[in-house]
Amino acid sequence: MNTFAPRFLAPIATLAVALLASACGRSSPDELMASAETYLNRQDAPAAIIQLKNALQVSPDSARARFLLGQALQASGDVAGAETEYKKAQKLGYAPEEVIPPLANALLLQGNYSQLTTDYASQQLSSAPAQAALQTALAVAWQRQHQDDKFQTHIDAALQAQPDYAPALLALARARADAGHRDAALALLDKIPAQSPVEHEVLKLRGDMALLGQRDMEAALALYQQAVKVQPRYAQGHAAVVQLLLVQGKTESAAQALQALVKVAPGQATTLFWQAKLAYAKNDFKAVQEYTQKLLRLAPDNAYTLELAGMAELGLNNYVQAEALLAKALQLSPQLPLARRGIALTYARLGQFDKAIATLPPDLENSDSDSAMQSVAGQIYLLHGEVDRAQRYFSKAASLDPKNPLKRTSLAVSRLMGGQTEAGLEELQDIAASDDGVVADMALINALLQSGSIDRALDAITALEKKRPGDVLPYFLRGRALLLKNDKAGSRKAMERVLEIDPHYFPAIEILAQLDNADKRPGDARTRIEAAIQQQPANVQARLALVNLRAANGADKVELTSLLRKAVEAAPGDPTARLLLVEHLLRNNEPKDALIAAQQGVAAMPDNVLLLDGLGRAQWTSGEHNQAQSTFSRMAALQPQSPQPYLRMASAYLADGKQEAASQSLRKALEIKPDLLQAQQGLISLAMAAHKPAEALSISRTVQKQRPKEMAGYMLEGDIYAAGKAWDKVVEVSRAGLKQVSSPELAIRLHVALGAAGKKAEADQWAAQWQRTQPKDANFIAYMGSKAIASNDLTGALQHFEKVAVLQPNNAVVLNNLAWIKGRLGRDDALADAEHANVLVPNQPAFMDTWAMLLSDAQQHEKAIELQKKVLQRQQQLPAQPQAQQQSQQQQMLLFKLHLAKIYIKAGQKDAARPLLTELASPGVKFSEQAEVAQLQQSL
Repeated sequence: MNTFAPRFLAPIATLAVALLASACGRSSPDELMASAETYLNRQDAPAAIIQLKNALQVSPDSARARFLLGQALQASGDVAGAETEYKKAQKLGYAPEEVIPPLANALLLQGNYSQLTTDYASQQLSSAPAQAALQTALAVAWQRQHQDDKFQTHIDAALQAQPDYAPALLALARARADAGHRDAALALLDKIPAQSPVEHEVLKLRGDMALLGQRDMEAALALYQQAVKVQPRYAQGHAAVVQLLLVQGKTESAAQALQALVKVAPGQATTLFWQAKLAYAKNDFKAVQEYTQKLLRLAPDNAYTLELAGMAELGLNNYVQAEALLAKALQLSPQLPLARRGIALTYARLGQFDKAIATLPPDLENSDSDSAMQSVAGQIYLLHGEVDRAQRYFSKAASLDPKNPLKRTSLAVSRLMGGQTEAGLEELQDIAASDDGVVADMALINALLQSGSIDRALDAITALEKKRPGDVLPYFLRGRALLLKNDKAGSRKAMERVLEIDPHYFPAIEILAQLDNADKRPGDARTRIEAAIQQQPANVQARLALVNLRAANGADKVELTSLLRKAVEAAPGDPTARLLLVEHLLRNNEPKDALIAAQQGVAAMPDNVLLLDGLGRAQWTSGEHNQAQSTFSRMAALQPQSPQPYLRMASAYLADGKQEAASQSLRKALEIKPDLLQAQQGLISLAMAAHKPAEALSISRTVQKQRPKEMAGYMLEGDIYAAGKAWDKVVEVSRAGLKQVSSPELAIRLHVALGAAGKKAEADQWAAQWQRTQPKDANFIAYMGSKAIASNDLTGALQHFEKVAVLQPNNAVVLNNLAWIKGRLGRDDALADAEHANVLVPNQPAFMDTWAMLLSDAQQHEKAIELQKKVLQRQQQLPAQPQAQQQSQQQQMLLFKLHLAKIYIKAGQKDAARPLLTELASPGVKFSEQAEVAQLQQSL
């Protein structure tokens, strides 16, 4: 090594520092302070800080140097450091009129409102401008503590000290604008001269008012840009420009504006936040993660930063971290929409669908805002297997913002809604192929599944697999799609692939358990779920799956109650199990236990509106009517923009016979949402019950005006005329509605009305015309099939339902009807249709009953008896119905018992049939099948 290498090539930066130090060494503290003031006037705070620190090395007790250093630090964004220096200057005897106003401002900027009002509320300064400045700072501090009266007192004191004090006028204008008094705010701003020191803040406030009050983005942007032109170092103004450009989707312009913010406030929290927001807009989640980590070190409990950090982790597929961050953000600020959407998606990606659904806003289905949340709900319900409901949310997302060119997916779904099926599907396919995200893929897959195009859906899932090869999502969707094809082996293979990727992904475990149960292996199904519970004791979804499995296999209500209570104990902070326990107890006519469970739930989670809803219903069922209304009022207070609590109040009042109170609640719901169909339907029912058909008609015609391209208003008007048997009027309004919307329901209503009016030939002509022009209307064909059954035309009914089955091969109701018809006609394939219907929709008593009767006809008596006993158990466990429907439910139960008696007789077990028939004979004429009961008794 050459130890004599030349050393004169020192780094330039080192040389510059040395020269500066040398120069400083020759300057006095007064000269350094004078130099610092020059730098401050040039808005070069960093250079001023160097000079002042050098001055303090020589003269550490210089009050003026401390004061000037406070100003320089505050100008550089170090407000805490500024506060420290101002206090040192104050202790060293610096003039109160000079140091207290900026010190108060530093406390204000840090959010130390209580300290400011405690330490300086009684401080009096001799200088009018200084007194005005202090009083203004105190006023704002009181306002931030929600003490509006004290705010006004100190603003008045500031303006008394100096009537034209611009910062006080600005603070008062802000308060008036926040209260919605736009004209008063503008009048105050007009009093502030154009060349005042707060001119830039005045311009920003005008921009805020243009944006929030008038939704005028262009005017707001121009005012923000003017503000930073007046004061180039105004960080809040630069941040406002960046924010507005991002809202407008102008990412490149926002990036340029952000460069200006970085220049004037590098490393400050505001700058880091908007750097993170811009990175998020560009889907650069790694950069968002880096920025938010810095921000959280500065302010660990900032809800907006936590929200952004959580969304970054979600984008990086770090779901556990995302859940923790987003949950904390929502705990601090429950109204954050991005955090709520993010945590719902996080739960969905973790396979916790029940949690995901519980996270969605309770009134989302009736909401006409937040298209992004509607899209998230669509994705969650697709994964949950509810494709029809998912499509409603995807469609709602599209209808809420159909013209936004940035949302091509929404536009494609809009095409589907408008009947342009192939065009919409092609557009979705194109978006999915060109976009790294999954929203378009999922909207496409859902639309294909809903239309019955399962093979095309599987192709779309294959494309998603290529895009997300290591993700459980495409394989899970494949398993669900194959299940719809009745390909159990394929579905099982897909779900096993999911568990290879993530052994704890419970939705796949649950479907495998369902397949085990369908394969007559309930023990294996139970073992599978219980193993998952052992691995994750707090997994409510797993515990509820065990409840459903045991219910499907005939567990009594005592066992189910015990399992639900264990689910509550395992996860006391999860509302889902608590709510299901309340529902279960109400359904099984145990209102007192339901009330206790609901009270415990609300005590644990006082602001959970779903638990409050359960509590209100439990109180009502237990006879505590006043308490129920109080609970529903609490719901309304928690959801001031939701009509749901008022709908619940109306139902409660109606059950108590208080029609006027019910009407008032419904009208309150309509004040919140003027086109709320449920409320309008309720008011029509009340008007008809009060013999006020004219009032009912007026409401129905309002519905038609609000929904001109929907069937609802025309159906309601038809109902009103039908109640008075004015069938010609029903025909007229049905035809008027069909001119506006091609509705199967209106088509059926027209056919019924023509028949009721005695116009059979015209009704037949209409049916033929509709089926010719709407050959894929499965609802109308099914209606014609049901009419054929009612006329005992089984051959005609079979033809109709076979057409429906081609259009909807996985419609369990259609398959059940086909099985019943084929059974009556002696067809051998009846049993296969019945079994398929029960696989698609298990544990439905009506479907199970058809299957059991066909098993009996096929001489499979043991299976038939076992299944029909389950029918009676399931029917017993159905939710309690309203009073008007209880008789129908009882009749159904008696009919199922009659069928069991017939199965026993066919099996040669007459002794088992006798007590059933004796029981069925006791209701007498209250059971419509008494003739058959008597005939069977005679045959024994």
